[in-house]
Amino acid sequence: MNKFLSLIALLCLLVACKGQAPNTEKSLMLPPVFGTDTAGIRQDNMTRAYITPRRVLWTQGQVDDANLLLQPNTGQSDIFGQGMCRMKTSGDEQASIILDFGRELHGGLKLVISACQPTKTPTLRIRFGESVSETCSELNTAKSVAETGSRADANLKANTATNDHAVRDMVLTVPFYGQIEIGSTGFRFVRIDLLDDMLINLKEATAIFRFRNIPYLGSFNCSDQRLNDIWMTGAYTVHLNMQEYIWDGVKRDRLIWLGDMHPETSTISTVFGNEESFYASLDLACQQWPLPSWLNGMSAYSMWYLIIQYDWYRHFADLEFLQKHKDYITGLIDLIDTKVDADGTEHLAASRFLDWPSSPNKEGVESGYRALLSWALQDGAQLCTLLGDEARAQKCRDIDARLRQKVLPPNNLKQAAALMAIAGLMKPEVAANEFILVDGAKNFSTFYGYYMLEALAMAGEYEKAMSIIKEYWGGMLDLGATSFWEDFNLEWTKNAGRIDEFVPEGKDDIHGDFGAYCYPGFRHSFCHGWASGPTAWLMEHVLGVEILEPGCKVVRITPHLGELEWAEGTYPTPFGQIEIRHERQADGRVTSRIKAPKGVKVVKN
Repeated sequence: MNKFLSLIALLCLLVACKGQAPNTEKSLMLPPVFGTDTAGIRQDNMTRAYITPRRVLWTQGQVDDANLLLQPNTGQSDIFGQGMCRMKTSGDEQASIILDFGRELHGGLKLVISACQPTKTPTLRIRFGESVSETCSELNTAKSVAETGSRADANLKANTATNDHAVRDMVLTVPFYGQIEIGSTGFRFVRIDLLDDMLINLKEATAIFRFRNIPYLGSFNCSDQRLNDIWMTGAYTVHLNMQEYIWDGVKRDRLIWLGDMHPETSTISTVFGNEESFYASLDLACQQWPLPSWLNGMSAYSMWYLIIQYDWYRHFADLEFLQKHKDYITGLIDLIDTKVDADGTEHLAASRFLDWPSSPNKEGVESGYRALLSWALQDGAQLCTLLGDEARAQKCRDIDARLRQKVLPPNNLKQAAALMAIAGLMKPEVAANEFILVDGAKNFSTFYGYYMLEALAMAGEYEKAMSIIKEYWGGMLDLGATSFWEDFNLEWTKNAGRIDEFVPEGKDDIHGDFGAYCYPGFRHSFCHGWASGPTAWLMEHVLGVEILEPGCKVVRITPHLGELEWAEGTYPTPFGQIEIRHERQADGRVTSRIKAPKGVKVVKN
């Protein structure tokens, strides 16, 4: 996995220019027959690459020379039948194959087919899967996802595979002496079933990898390889979701969800720098959900918008973009003002949402929701000051003061305690010791785990935070993950098989047997950008980069190695990358070597 991800990063670096300006694509050069009329033509900002399978995981029936599919080829069909995989279905003996492409990808499948006997177009069933089990699942045709319930439903595994958001299970006619490209989804595995009684010569079955061709400007490496793997997996998870816009997931939730985006934008700013997908995503989201609507129809997601805007400004100081959004920012603050009474009672919306695992704890969610609003208002005040609107900056502070008249307890909800610490409503040490560290990684979540880690850092618990990162996010890697998941619970792992093999008899299916809410069983996304928090956290707290002046003009670098012997990396700024290396000496002291580009002042602790 790491060799592949390093190769992708290297390829991106080779084609990228130094510097962190928003990515600008090459101009579209259409054939002259189009003339100057380009109306209705939109350039694809993505890059495509063809990837051969890494292994043949399984075959059934008569499938000969399947290993030939693992060899790089030309992408061109020919009239010869030699040197190809031969699949033959006869009667009840169906020819089938499952291919493993080695890691999660976004894109589709290219099939190149030569001779067929008899000479006719074959019918294939193609199933993409984020796990081996998903490639062998049947679509949910009996009842809707909303009716499937949770794991308590005895039919959960059989009723949760879907074509929602991306068609991943299809039957199609394919050409002979030709080629076809199909699919647009997130996957690692593909199953091919030959449905007709016939023989086909399958020359190629390659993945079409569709990705944003950008460099990994930020980097992280340390003496603990598990942390290195987690850092890269988080970065790659977000990279896959940086399509034309920033998505939640590449199989499901292929949408701009503003409330889920903050861990992604935190990772983007520390790994990819000032990337244009950020600007495109926020612009479109505000067009799709104009005021007085809440973003994505959820009030909490409008709070995250303010937090995301301020965080991004801190990194890149793009005042022009803030000014473009000034009316939306100030209009949102005015809307919030009408929803908070003088005594601190708020009426933003009937529903409260932090993340899915916290949902049953209504009292805790209420506490966390108010803390999130307080955090957003603090950032909103900063935004208004930057925009020269001091009256609205004071309005933000006044609303926050009203809210602080009613500080609610977190009701043992780690998500709420983390937000309260960040918003200044609870001492970080109290949040850490009385709530977040209780039972360690138990009840962490992929989305809000980032804020739990942030609260632990505020409390000085860096070593314990790194231990939780290795146990919780590393737990997904132990099950074969190559990207981080929509949700994960350590309790699921007690008797679970890996995603890259058939589930052994007597073991639980980590994909089909678990999940809840909107992601039961196979509907569960195994590539969700909100799970990338540790990537940004390691940059901010182990490399120790703290932005003191917007645009990284002044940064403080304070390493927190915990039990690590050394850590090094690069941190992107608008002026270029800061190069950092921290080493523990024999006497326990940590020494640092830092090289900053011109325009960046470094303050050391």
